[in-house]
Amino acid sequence: MEHRAEMGEFLRSRRARLSPQDVGLRSFGGRRRVPGLRREELAPLAGVSVDYYVRLEQGRPINVSLTVLDSLAGALRLTASEREHLHNLARPGRVAVAPRQVREPVQRLLDAMTGVPAFVLGRRMDVLAWNDLACALMGDFGAREPERRNMPWIIFMDPRSQELYPKWEKVAREVVAYLRLDAGRYPDDTRLAALVGELSVHSEQFRQWWAGHNVQEKVHGSKVFRHAEVGELTLDYESMTLPSDPDTIVVAYTAPPGSESEEALRRLAALSKP
Repeated sequence: MEHRAEMGEFLRSRRARLSPQDVGLRSFGGRRRVPGLRREELAPLAGVSVDYYVRLEQGRPINVSLTVLDSLAGALRLTASEREHLHNLARPGRVAVAPRQVREPVQRLLDAMTGVPAFVLGRRMDVLAWNDLACALMGDFGAREPERRNMPWIIFMDPRSQELYPKWEKVAREVVAYLRLDAGRYPDDTRLAALVGELSVHSEQFRQWWAGHNVQEKVHGSKVFRHAEVGELTLDYESMTLPSDPDTIVVAYTAPPGSESEEALRRLAALSKP
């Protein structure tokens, strides 16, 4: 029932962000009691009855075919990540796995990337491994208790993160969106549920953004860092899934050639050498 209720909340949140104009419907003006499309407007777009759709949003027991899920995704204008999330919520079944140790060759690969801050993320965005330059840029992961080597916890519970990330809200929202996607993949992960509970208790912002049901894959992008010793850096990141473990990704940061950020990263690498 929890999975069905979660899917109902997700459907309502996606419906609320759409207007009649977004889906090619005529607006007759007037004030709406609730934001977004009405159920009566969305159901025909997805090719289902209003009663059927109402039952989905209410989390009532009902079998949903892949065809219906795809129709709902199209009607709701879902992104690829949101579409995956909807399928995960409708058909839970993946089993959460215990944290894995990073293989020694992977650690050697990180260590060989001397000019590139790089680390490995596992389930729940746990930081499983890292190189020296990642610690020099983002703080010493090894100095944290193992259960606190977790990016969502660091972002919302460590006040230093707001100094490190000048665009902290953007970074934090992306972290919440990725964690929400992970929760859909593994709805029975008790450790993830405990993490969400802790962050919800201690962070009003996390609680509000989590309730927004936004989801986003972590593939590539850029981040701005403010470092005490080398100043501000704008770095691009790429996330690469390890073939041997699809729940483990290597994240590496680079700077455009000839940029001030590349020079700052070079100075940081020199400072981090023993």
